Amino acid sequence: MTESAGGAEKLGEVLSWRDSKLFSPMERVALEYAERITTTGQKVDDAFFAELRKHFTEAEIVELTAGIAMENFRSKFNPALGVEAQGFCMVPSKPKAA
Repeated sequence: MTESAGGAEKLGEVLSWRDSKLFSPMERVALEYAERITTTGQKVDDAFFAELRKHFTEAEIVELTAGIAMENFRSKFNPALGVEAQGFCMVPSKPKAA
């Protein structure tokens, strides 16, 4: 993360994290890990796991995996039961290109 990047600014860039300059290499690896776990058909192979280990301890990888898995669980569980967003974390929409 760049020192000047605030949380709200980074939140607004999450959807375009690959192109954003606001995320550190560690954050980029975590975001890619989340995508690989979440997207059907993507894999977390040995090479990517080695990249994770450059940035996170084994315990941190387990914790990160649990957090990602919990959000994936909620994304399936809540809609099935009609649980709607409570407005705690609203991702700002990106301005449309002119």
